[in-house]
Amino acid sequence: MSDSENGHRSAATSRIAAVGDLHCTVESGGRLQELFTRASAEADVIALCGDLTDYGLPEEAHILVNELARTVKIPILAVLGNHDFESGKQAEVEAILAEAGVVVLDGGSHEIGEVGFVGVKGFCGGFGRRTLEPWGEPMIKEFVREAVNEGMKLESGLARLRTAQRVALLHYAPIEGTVAGEPPEIFPFLGSSRLEEPLNRYAVAAVFHGHAHRGAPEGRTREGIPVYNVAAPLLRRLTPEAPPFRIVAI
Repeated sequence: MSDSENGHRSAATSRIAAVGDLHCTVESGGRLQELFTRASAEADVIALCGDLTDYGLPEEAHILVNELARTVKIPILAVLGNHDFESGKQAEVEAILAEAGVVVLDGGSHEIGEVGFVGVKGFCGGFGRRTLEPWGEPMIKEFVREAVNEGMKLESGLARLRTAQRVALLHYAPIEGTVAGEPPEIFPFLGSSRLEEPLNRYAVAAVFHGHAHRGAPEGRTREGIPVYNVAAPLLRRLTPEAPPFRIVAI
């Protein structure tokens, strides 16, 4: 799936191949090579939007970086997802990725040419008027604080950039529009509007996220910023004949 102004790229254009929710297991060796080979050939940057591993195990991360090392010769940026935290070994997973040359963003920024990238995992809590508020039990307040902190990390990273264009990588969704299609009962667990405000304030050029396997492929923030849901299971259903990644030209 590709989005671009025209059939050729200008010197100032960066083509981003984005995908999330690969859920790499110890049995995934060889299964991701076609995806990464095609993405590397068609793009200037690969963006991985969380849930890179299935259980957050170092063994799974090693399989993933082996797949990347065999095929990818362009920059790779990533954020972690909730599955990458499952075993409490997220620091090891991140270190394995970083050692292989993957830039893992957690509130940090990274510039490639005229495009600056910021990434955070994000968190849940709901959207719009249904966003959970910090009221009542301490555990509810702690839950909301996590979402607020992720939003603040995103804003701080965007504020540091001085590039002509800004791109945000998330795992959780920042808007309700790209989770539409999932059961409404689980919307609050798929993202948070607390991630949207920084995107609007800094006029981000594009936002990529995963997590919502049965959501909608794209939507827009209140200020019209394009948001792309690049969860691999969603992309496989939309274009079963092609590897699951989305190309967007910035």
